[in-house]
Amino acid sequence: MRIKRANFVVVAAMFLGAAALIVIPGARAQNPDEMLPAASAAKAKGLLQQAIEGLGGAAYLNMHNSDCSGRYAQFQHSGDVGGYIEIREYREMPDKLRVEYGPKANIIDTYAGDKGWTLDRGGVSDVPAADMAEYQEQLKMQMGNLLRNRMNDESLFFRYGGSDVVDLKEADWVEIGDHEGRTLRIAIGRNDHLPIRSVLTERDPKTGEKSERSTYYTTYHPVEGIQTPFRESRYLNGRQTYQAFLDKCSYNVDLPANFFTRESLEQRFSQVRKKK
Repeated sequence: MRIKRANFVVVAAMFLGAAALIVIPGARAQNPDEMLPAASAAKAKGLLQQAIEGLGGAAYLNMHNSDCSGRYAQFQHSGDVGGYIEIREYREMPDKLRVEYGPKANIIDTYAGDKGWTLDRGGVSDVPAADMAEYQEQLKMQMGNLLRNRMNDESLFFRYGGSDVVDLKEADWVEIGDHEGRTLRIAIGRNDHLPIRSVLTERDPKTGEKSERSTYYTTYHPVEGIQTPFRESRYLNGRQTYQAFLDKCSYNVDLPANFFTRESLEQRFSQVRKKK
């Protein structure tokens, strides 16, 4: 069965419209609507710098690839979990992704910039154009890409979104937007400065309808100096589409030069056929 590859797209880098946010009682918090744009942008960037430091600072910024493995929940149309499958996910910054499914890795999806391929029992084929377009679209506002590469991008605007309690943790919201109608909101924990949730809002250029992609980041563990969320849940317009439980992660690993290419998948397919 073909697994919906769009569930593995990064947005940012990783992560509810239906969940209510709890307002912090007590002292009056700073009202973001009363702040001048320059002050709001400065506060937002300051919080994002704290998040970068919380995630590992230089180790986080200089991470060029990752190798993570664990279990992925497959969701049925009803929203119920239809089972779990082993996955191994490789990333190379800023725009390469390879996901291997099952213990034998006989199904693989690979994305490399504006190209993508799928390996299954029938061989190697191009990723459908719609899935490729969705992957590229979400990369533009993926959280990790923004924190590593776009903090000084003058085409983006930054805004402080106010304080809150998000998933039972005191947090501050930061908003990042572009001139094409995309907005990424990130809730950053006040105590550990780690991202708790991200919410990407975008508008379909054809229909004009808005969509909201939300991601929860939980169960952080330090791995080689980088704080890594070992549990990630994603929602599209309030409906859960993705849940992953990682077992282990490694960073800056040695990968073959052709690892994110069609050639690599064709070599893998040849190996699988020989074993059969």
